[in-house]
Amino acid sequence: MAIDDKAGPEPHCREDDDNAPAAAVDDEDTGAQVAPIVKLEEVAVTTGEEDEDPILDLKAKLYRFDKEGNQWKERGVGNVKLLKHKVNGKVRLVMRQSKTLKICANHFVIPTMTVQEHSGNDKSCVWHAADFADGNLKEEMFCIRFASVENCKTFMETVQEVAESQGKKEESKDATVTADLLDKLSVGESKSDGKEDTVVASNTKEAVKDEAKTEEDKKDEAASKA
Repeated sequence: MAIDDKAGPEPHCREDDDNAPAAAVDDEDTGAQVAPIVKLEEVAVTTGEEDEDPILDLKAKLYRFDKEGNQWKERGVGNVKLLKHKVNGKVRLVMRQSKTLKICANHFVIPTMTVQEHSGNDKSCVWHAADFADGNLKEEMFCIRFASVENCKTFMETVQEVAESQGKKEESKDATVTADLLDKLSVGESKSDGKEDTVVASNTKEAVKDEAKTEEDKKDEAASKA
């Protein structure tokens, strides 16, 4: 039996059909609204600076002197501000790190505060202060460096002006308190003087009455003897 060498017809293979992507199904808008699982409410963020007006705002790098290590340590880079309270007029120095917003300096500008240029660098200056940045009142020595000499001079002059104005304010307050005390003292003295005058007058009247009684007694004695 002869074998047919001719191969039969090959099965028809559609390459395009095998590699063709599945037909995309269009999403239908049903109009349904899905409520969020967690509802977030807006929270008001307070910085503690709402009742203060900025006097100065400059970018700088702050350092703190480490007494134990006898070296300067960086506190952070950010904006140093001088903020004046709207009610009591007190001015404080506040500086936060630019990225984390962590407070790296927070203290009042008092009349005795002085800022001096750092030796060897006209873009830096140093000062002492009772700082509260870490939550505890602590004496610190700070050094701050600015990008320009002009910013450093502006900072030093502004702090000096604020310190002097706070000193005048304290003097005025002390003078007012002293005047009030003197007024109260003078009023008290006048009242005590009035009381003394009354006592003296009453004592004088009593003395006159006693003298009159003595005269009458003498007359009665003379009459009885006669």
